[in-house]
Amino acid sequence: MLKNTKKLALNFKILKFFLIPTILVSTPFFNNFKDAKAGLEFQWEQDSSYRKLRWYQKENKKNFRNTIYFFLRSSDRTAELLKIELAIPKTFKSTLNKKNIILCKVRIGGFETRTKCLEEIPADIEINTDQLPLRSLNIYPYKPIPSNKESYAIVLKTFNPKKSGLFQFHSYGQLKGNSVSTYLGSWTIGID
Repeated sequence: MLKNTKKLALNFKILKFFLIPTILVSTPFFNNFKDAKAGLEFQWEQDSSYRKLRWYQKENKKNFRNTIYFFLRSSDRTAELLKIELAIPKTFKSTLNKKNIILCKVRIGGFETRTKCLEEIPADIEINTDQLPLRSLNIYPYKPIPSNKESYAIVLKTFNPKKSGLFQFHSYGQLKGNSVSTYLGSWTIGID
């Protein structure tokens, strides 16, 4: 009986010897749960008319300087665009300045390349703050944006809002031959 108790005590000492360092070494790895990126996107209005558009932002922390690329790929444009309207949610409280907003031909980054403006497209930019639920940004390119294989982007250089959350931006475009703007799609930006 005494021999079994001593053997059991020795087994617990050996177990402690291996178990405690393992826990101490692995603790920092379990500490970064907040940095995990989810592969799920939440949308308020789930209907068939919603179109999810691609976007990229350099910084997602609140109050940080940020550059946001709102992409308009070739599959997002069915005809030449004469006008682009970007509806900005009222809760995205950030100062907008015309000199920090550009329209450009873009190379969308991936695993080996970075997102980069290749050529700036000359355009008139108009910021509307009159509408109650949304602010909007109207962009009138000097030449229509063609419906070719190139990708274009609206680039917003601004500070992130003080409050974190999800912000849904909508885009509308006036196609060549139409007198009214049609829905192009939406982007959902997350600020932590």
